[in-house]
Amino acid sequence: MFLDEFHTPTGQRVRISAEQASRFAKRIAGDYNPIHNPDARRFCVPGDLLFALVLARFGLSQHMSFRFLNMVGDGTPLCFQELDDGRIRVCDEGGKSYLEVERSGATTRDETVVEAFTRCYVAFSGKNFPHYLKPLMEEKGVMFNPRRPLVIYDSMGFSLERLDALAPGLELARSSLEVTGKRGDALLEFRIAADGEQIGTGSKKLVVSGLCEYDPAAMDDIVAEFYRLKAAYETGA
Repeated sequence: MFLDEFHTPTGQRVRISAEQASRFAKRIAGDYNPIHNPDARRFCVPGDLLFALVLARFGLSQHMSFRFLNMVGDGTPLCFQELDDGRIRVCDEGGKSYLEVERSGATTRDETVVEAFTRCYVAFSGKNFPHYLKPLMEEKGVMFNPRRPLVIYDSMGFSLERLDALAPGLELARSSLEVTGKRGDALLEFRIAADGEQIGTGSKKLVVSGLCEYDPAAMDDIVAEFYRLKAAYETGA
């Protein structure tokens, strides 16, 4: 399974090291958010890795919604539970919930289909910054604190008309940013297509904290650093 190198089963639990999480973020998602760096002070496992592990374990359903409740730290033992009502819960040994999933409709466990959908969604999701967020923040005249950028994955959901797509694609349909004080709620709506036709829709919500006035020069520096890190990783520097 393509996720094997990004987590470690330990009995009935799963552990994700900071190195595994960072590697997934960069290699699979193209996500260079510093919060996923192993040495980050506020390190957390990418929500998209938890999303991917849920699909690998429980399959892809027609209608699914994911709520990210807390940030997962380095090596936290995680339990993936299927509840009596069909909901899925990712929690630690103390019962603290990190992710809750609701689902309905038909479900497929075809590994080829599940992996294809996982890869296409994660590749789309990893483009949060600068691709989607920078234009929204610029339009609203706000940005995250350049010294402590913090963008948190809040929730996502989707509906699919069919579950047999071997090469699905996701594209941004609409985006918006609602600003309340120093907090911004970004909504990214997307279309899911396969074989030249739309087969589904979905949306993703992000929370941007510590907003301040938009500074073009500071933002240019952040974007330049993003592409520097990307180039360094891809060339093995």
